[in-house]
Amino acid sequence: MKKFIKFTRFSFLLGFTSFVYGQDAVVVSPDEKLKVELTNNLGVPSYSVVYEGKTMLEKSPLGFKSNVEDFTKGMKFINSKKDKISKKYSNEKIKRSQVQYNANVVICSYETTSGKKLDIEFQVSNNNVAFRYLIPNQGETLSMVITDEATGYRFPSQTTTFLSPMMKPMTGFARTAPSYESGYKADAELGTKADYGYVFPSLFRVGNDGWILLSETGVNSLYCASHLDTTSEKNLYKVAYPNMAENNGFGSTGAAISLPGKTPWRTITIGDSLKPIVETTIPFDVVEPMYEPSQKYTFGKSTWSWILWQDNSMNYEDQSLFIDLASKLGYEYILMDALWDKNIGKDRMKNLIQYAKSKNVNVLLWYNSNGSANDAPMGPRNKMSSAVERKKEMKWLKEVGVKGLKVDFFGGDKQETMRLYEDILSDANDFGLTIIFHGATLPRGWEVMYPNYAGSEAVLASEMLYFSEDVRKQEAFFATLHPFIRNTVGSMEFGGTFLNKYLTKSNKEKNKRHTTDSFQLATAVLFQNPVQMFAVMPNNLEDAPKFQLDFMKEIPTLWDETIFIDGYPGKYSVIARRHQNQWFVAGINAEKTVKKLKINLPMFAGKKVKFINDDAQGNSSEKEVKVNTKGDFNVEIQPNGGFVLRN
Repeated sequence: MKKFIKFTRFSFLLGFTSFVYGQDAVVVSPDEKLKVELTNNLGVPSYSVVYEGKTMLEKSPLGFKSNVEDFTKGMKFINSKKDKISKKYSNEKIKRSQVQYNANVVICSYETTSGKKLDIEFQVSNNNVAFRYLIPNQGETLSMVITDEATGYRFPSQTTTFLSPMMKPMTGFARTAPSYESGYKADAELGTKADYGYVFPSLFRVGNDGWILLSETGVNSLYCASHLDTTSEKNLYKVAYPNMAENNGFGSTGAAISLPGKTPWRTITIGDSLKPIVETTIPFDVVEPMYEPSQKYTFGKSTWSWILWQDNSMNYEDQSLFIDLASKLGYEYILMDALWDKNIGKDRMKNLIQYAKSKNVNVLLWYNSNGSANDAPMGPRNKMSSAVERKKEMKWLKEVGVKGLKVDFFGGDKQETMRLYEDILSDANDFGLTIIFHGATLPRGWEVMYPNYAGSEAVLASEMLYFSEDVRKQEAFFATLHPFIRNTVGSMEFGGTFLNKYLTKSNKEKNKRHTTDSFQLATAVLFQNPVQMFAVMPNNLEDAPKFQLDFMKEIPTLWDETIFIDGYPGKYSVIARRHQNQWFVAGINAEKTVKKLKINLPMFAGKKVKFINDDAQGNSSEKEVKVNTKGDFNVEIQPNGGFVLRN
């Protein structure tokens, strides 16, 4: 990320406020539509959020418990300081390559009855709130363990939820859970309990008043990742720390920090429509790079055999075929997945990398992260979990010309695991390697924080379309959720876009796909990740229509602009993305009937564009159409179908 402008902050102190005073501070967004009020009622700090005069979050608790002090009660408001922030930055890996961030800031200072101090910082931009705790030295105490948070979100009673539950620790394949790979329930009742809480991001509809997206960002090795949980009060959700059973029961559940210290940012995106939810950049606005890139990293498209050809394809001959496929498609990468170390070996891998290089294809290799955290048997194992082995392995990888790694099976949000993520990324940067995480947690601002980071799975992704008929049946439902929830806060390495009618190597007999070809092509636009493993197979060069192959050759993975067009989570989604001067508008339909839409596309006004769509039988085709001078366009999306427009 390159920062262009950062204006100097200015500040002033507001007067002393007593213990019993109601309102401590107010901060509004630059457009004055969004307002946060901080109060301190009987020593308990809280905040509320109002958007365009409507209460979106009622008084919600703040504070945390630690081994130094309980900062959830007996708090005395001391003063507040107001600032402004304005900065412009660029990042090619996120939904918008050029971002201007403007926010109003308030920092409220509190003190406990024993004299311990705490600051709470709120940044309020248009449609977004970000807040965190700033913890000064506590006298001679220069370290702290935070064990629990009171941080909460109290919703109006008309709210419904769109949430994905945390997985039970040490379950699933080889005891690798939780890995953020559960499904969702749409428009569920407020306060519905999940055994292990819910993952971030979390979407809420506040009746007819608007939408709220909750998440967190800026999590690094200095803190644990958190999630959302219900409370005894139906309307109140709270921040929760990792379950002790994660990572084989080893490691802490809270966060050990040095003082002065700070927590990650908790983010709230609010709008009267879904447009601010889809277009928000708040996960990236409030974080900064952790280190400088050791080189210029490149991103793009990749082939991978494993998604349909599975473990048996991890051999020299099949990988050569997928190198050839990448070359014919003009893809930058091939991913060689698990078991390459056993079935190909390092000596022959050198030759395979040289063959790929001769075809202008770069190689990504799969690694198991696990060490002692789980039982995943696939190799290479125990190469990423210790610093000594990791650096030796990365030295070899650089020497033979590997460009990046896909590291799998993390299964936890503890601070120890966050440290492992960061150590892998930092060491990889020293050796010029990009990193993709699989079987992993949600990325929390990592596109900005780590220059060689290239995406995470953290979603019920393409491999489950291969393994589960139930997931195949719900593919459209889940896909219409991702642009509004998972993918809007961070890169999502989904690994899909299937051209096979049957999700098998033979492309027949079993695992029949329930979605249309147009639907699959649309997901290549809807799902954003700087390096995307697409599920195009060698047989598709012969059995897929030319227009589909041309589209898969043309589709970029880096975007300069993202715009919400229309949609409702779990029903349908229409998103526009721009790469340089080319626009792609894609939509999908998860409902059981044809979706008839009139959409406004000013980027295509008065222009002829290519239009991929389905007929009533679900057959896909491409034709040229002209959008009227007002940019209005009528489209019909078939059930489990999709469409794409591009100039």
